[in-house]
Amino acid sequence: MPKMKTNSSAKKRFSLTASGKVRRKKAFKRHILTKKDHDRKKRLGRDAFVTGGDRSRVRKMLLA
Repeated sequence: MPKMKTNSSAKKRFSLTASGKVRRKKAFKRHILTKKDHDRKKRLGRDAFVTGGDRSRVRKMLLA
């Protein structure tokens, strides 16, 4: 049986930390930024972590 391929779209969107958490970017920071205040844009720039049941699904896509 051939090797499983890593999901390429997941590879571009997520990364694994050393402790095994899945890091992701936040949404809503691509365009229409003039109406969003400075603090909100700074907050959106930070990384976040995938939570709950999605974590196991994303890890499967990355480690396949």
